[in-house]
Parts: sequence; structure tokens; C-alpha cells
Amino acid sequence: MPAGKEDYSFFENVFEVVKLIPVGRVTSYGAIAAYLGSKGSARMVGWALISSHQQNVNVPAYRVVNRNGLLTGKQHFATPTAMQESLEQEGIEVKDDRVVNFDKLFWDPAKELL
Repeated sequence: MPAGKEDYSFFENVFEVVKLIPVGRVTSYGAIAAYLGSKGSARMVGWALISSHQQNVNVPAYRVVNRNGLLTGKQHFATPTAMQESLEQEGIEVKDDRVVNFDKLFWDPAKELL
């Protein structure tokens, strides 16, 4: 959980972590859930990110993919290609709905936010 954020809701905590993902990097739903102490809640992280589209929050949800680097949340963006286009604007190559070099680009909040 981000320092000083103990009173935040789970969704707000997800938003705070996602805002910290560096440009040109990606993480997974499960990595965020594990970092927040809810290892089995990857799906709930996805729900949080879906809700971010309806709220007035600037969350780079397109930087969150599944554990294999697949753009599984792409249907929740304004267009079917918006998620891929946003990643490509940051220099991330995507082929067949999968982040190329996922292991190299993976950002693990548990390691990066010590």
C-alpha cells in the first residue's frame, strides 16, 4: 500500500500504484494486487481500472496487462486499438495484442517501490 494511504479504498490504492508506472513500462494486474497485500485479487485490480475510465482521474490504465503481457483490458478503452496505440506512443511494441519484450519492460511495484 502506498505510504500514508491506509485509509484509501482498494480502488484508490490501485490508481495510486498505476500512476507510478514509468512511461515505457508495463505491469500486471496480479503484481499490483500482490503489492497491495491482496495477492488473489488481480480481477479486482481490473475492475478498479475499468472504473477509472468513468471517473475524473488520470490513470494510465493502458500500462497494465495480464501476467503474459496480453492486452486483456483493451475492450474497456474508447476504441479497440486505443490501449495498443497508447503503449506504442510510449515506445512499447505490441504484436498480436501482446507486449513484445514483456519480461524486459515489466515493472514490479513490490521491487520498485521499496
